[in-house]
Formats: sequence, C-alpha cells, structure tokens
Amino acid sequence: MTESLTERQAEVLSIIRDYIQVNGIAPTHAELAKAIGVSSTRAAADHLKALERKGHIHLHSEKTRGIQLLTESFYEVPLVGLVAAGSPLMAVENVEKRVPVPEGLFRSRPTYLLRVRGDSMKDAGILDGDMIAVQKTDRARHGQIVVARINDEVTVKYLDSQAPRPVLLPANQDYNPITFEPEELAIEGVFVGLIRDA
Repeated sequence: MTESLTERQAEVLSIIRDYIQVNGIAPTHAELAKAIGVSSTRAAADHLKALERKGHIHLHSEKTRGIQLLTESFYEVPLVGLVAAGSPLMAVENVEKRVPVPEGLFRSRPTYLLRVRGDSMKDAGILDGDMIAVQKTDRARHGQIVVARINDEVTVKYLDSQAPRPVLLPANQDYNPITFEPEELAIEGVFVGLIRDA
C-alpha cells in the first residue's frame, strides 16, 4: 500500500523515474543529490528512505544503483540465454524465461533481455551477469551501445560508424576495438537499459 507523498517527495520520485527512463539505470546517491539540487548524499538518502517507507520504491542497499521503482503495471520481456551459432536471437530455443518488467522502467520498450557475459563493457556500467534490455532493430546511430552479430558470435559494444570501416568499441581498456567490413556486421538491436539481479 503506497502512502501519499509531499510535494518535494513527489518531485524526487519524478526525477528518479526520469533518470531511469533517460539512462536505463537508476541514479547513484551522488547523481540523485546533484539532480535534486542538494549538496549531500545524506539528504538524497533521507528522501529515498521516505519514498521506501511510503511504498513507492524499494532500496537494495548492497548495490550502488539499488533504487527499484515499485509500480503495479508490468509487462513481460523474454530473456535470451546462450545463443546458438547462426540462430536468430529470438528463436524459441534461446528463450530462457519471461521476465516481468515495470512499465516506464526503460526509455524505450525493449523487445528482449540478453544476459551479459564478460566485463568488456564495465566502464559503461554493464557488468558480467547483468540483463541488458534490447530494442530489436537492424540500424543504430554512431555512439549507441549495440548488440551485434559477427560471424555467428553475438557481442555488446559501442558502435563507431564514423571510421572508414565500422568499429565496435569496448568500455574496458583491457579489450581491443573490433574492426570489420560493413557486410560482416549485423546489428541485432540497441541497448535501452539494464536489470541487475539482487
């Protein structure tokens, strides 16, 4: 049961919701403090505790971005597991389960979720084991995080489409960019957010 909010609490909740829709992930306490115009993360934490107490959010204290919006409106998105070489991502045999997702969690409604393996995108906040929300499309803009298929392997990287040949860029200096001929690359979708298991 949710309790009514003060005007300031409603404003903070709205800022959190907007942040998640734009960025696909919840803000840290420091990012929230900046967004709501306070200098201390303590003040942001106090607002979060009040919102949790009133039933509007749930806080996962062990996580950096552990703010979960609570809403009664959900839709289900298929979680794609290990992808068989050559098979389409959305093939029935690849669907592990269907995950309930709160309405408004992502800036765009995803077509599917994909489990990330590895740490090549850790500096973009995408960690090993995360489920990324993907909107299926075969087109992407320069600088977007994409799910791409190269020679039957599926990978998640930034797209650099301004180089003479397309380049997929990792967000971890331990990995090298991947360069290829345009015909070797198939864009499967674009990143619209992520879900981190508790």
